Amino acid sequence: MTIQWFPGHMHKARLEMQAVLPKVDVVIEVLDARIPYSSENPMLAELRGDKPCLKVLAKSDLADEAMTVQWQEHFNAAAGVRARAVTTEEVPTIRKIKHSIAQMVPHKEGKSARAMIMGIPNVGKSTIINVLAGRKIAKTGNTPAITKQQQSVNIGDGVTLLDTPGVLWPNLQNTYSSYRLALLGSIKETAMEYSDVAFFGARYLLDRYVDRLVDRFDLDSQPARELELIEAIGRKRGCLGKNNQVDLERASKIFVTEIRSGGLGPLTFETPQGMEREKAETEKLAAEKAERDREKELKRKKRFRAKQRAQKKSREMRG
Repeated sequence: MTIQWFPGHMHKARLEMQAVLPKVDVVIEVLDARIPYSSENPMLAELRGDKPCLKVLAKSDLADEAMTVQWQEHFNAAAGVRARAVTTEEVPTIRKIKHSIAQMVPHKEGKSARAMIMGIPNVGKSTIINVLAGRKIAKTGNTPAITKQQQSVNIGDGVTLLDTPGVLWPNLQNTYSSYRLALLGSIKETAMEYSDVAFFGARYLLDRYVDRLVDRFDLDSQPARELELIEAIGRKRGCLGKNNQVDLERASKIFVTEIRSGGLGPLTFETPQGMEREKAETEKLAAEKAERDREKELKRKKRFRAKQRAQKKSREMRG
């Protein structure tokens, strides 16, 4: 599954961010702690350049705590980057973001600091802004792309926060990332098939969290394969159609909803080590595709030139 979802307002947001970044002191990128790599936008990294960057691992209460620590260590190893895990249930952890901003721009002590907050859709960015501001400034919801335009918010302590629309990069080349984003609700429902996404999630959880699946859905035994799991969930939750057949779409929606809501407990769907392997694989596939496209273009030009020569020869013969 290759998802392409790049609404027009997102292209506009990119241009606006490029224009305002020179005036920004620090960039805050909000990530989903369950998928820190897949929710990290490479386009945003390119845009910010060498600006100090605070990676906020949001929804950490829904993520595997040990894996969140690994991701923080991974991000902290990069120059100019700091990582902090937060949860909407612990407001004080979010408020400490202002202190982190001050630490990252010591040259602004006694002066107003300007921070730009970025993040892909449905990652919890608006909730964080509202906590920092102490009032409802940004719209919140479980639907991607709630924020449609930039807004500047004074959050106190000498910090002005520039909010930006959630931006998803134009083409998700890493197929696994496409599935993870869809699984956790960062891509609109119209751009995905529930059963397709559910089977991807089932495959991962059967490998790593099978006991939780058995407990949560009160299964009689451990399913061996994805279809077996989804069908078992469908039978337990009453998703039956004609001839007592399981409605896979309904069962898939139940399964995906359980994952998104935390019903299966804290889950993390990627590791720093695994993502390095995926990046290498994605780069290799991209290079192979670029070579195929290059060869295709060369053949097209060759055919075009041959056609031109044939037409020229035909005209000369008629003359």
